[in-house]
Amino acid sequence: MSDFKGFSANALTFLRQLKRNNRRDWFEERKETYVTDVQEVMRSFVQEMDTRFGRFAPEIIGDPKKSVFRIYRDVRFSKDKSPYKTNAGCWFFHRSAGKKVGQEASEGGAGYYFHLEPGASFVGAGIWMPPRPSLKRLRDAIVADVTRFTAIANSSRIKRRFGGLSDEGKLTRVPRDYAPDHEAGYLLRNVSFIVGRKVKDDEVLNPRLADKLENDFTVALPLVRWLNSALGYRPAKSR
Repeated sequence: MSDFKGFSANALTFLRQLKRNNRRDWFEERKETYVTDVQEVMRSFVQEMDTRFGRFAPEIIGDPKKSVFRIYRDVRFSKDKSPYKTNAGCWFFHRSAGKKVGQEASEGGAGYYFHLEPGASFVGAGIWMPPRPSLKRLRDAIVADVTRFTAIANSSRIKRRFGGLSDEGKLTRVPRDYAPDHEAGYLLRNVSFIVGRKVKDDEVLNPRLADKLENDFTVALPLVRWLNSALGYRPAKSR
């Protein structure tokens, strides 16, 4: 186990101040605060959760170096030239899949995400905006196994905990590769397969944050495993 005991109020204060002072000179003068109160604590959290995943989902890993997202923004193609993100995040991924997420993740699978931001923290699970080949595989797998996938995605535990699958980016029509009146049409219109919930600031600061998020991750595990299996990433019984 790590020595993770929850995030401190200093982490949230730093991120609030960064949002008001998103400049290189301001950040460089306070970089030590960022490293101590945000980055290192996030890495400790990743190590803590990696140990816990070893018990209930051994195929999912957290790497303190690879899982924590950089604070530096890629501004090359953005009108917003603010140099820094005003949040912190980490990604827990299948050990046989790539660690990248979204459209750039050609070998990415389903996993878990934690987002730290004052007043807007959240936890998520599943696969977000996979590239077209992966999305096609998932849709085909749903068509082939619609009863089981529906039972998992609409389970009472997932609905109670997360409210069900997110509709973020959902298409208005069934993709043309499938019949417009397909029984799984409402699922085939998804471009992501994710669940999540907001995490209040008092939860972030609670020393038992890891316990609460482990409960979230356990509830979402059947969905994560179904998605990964559809992409060829299998569950594991041990590390």
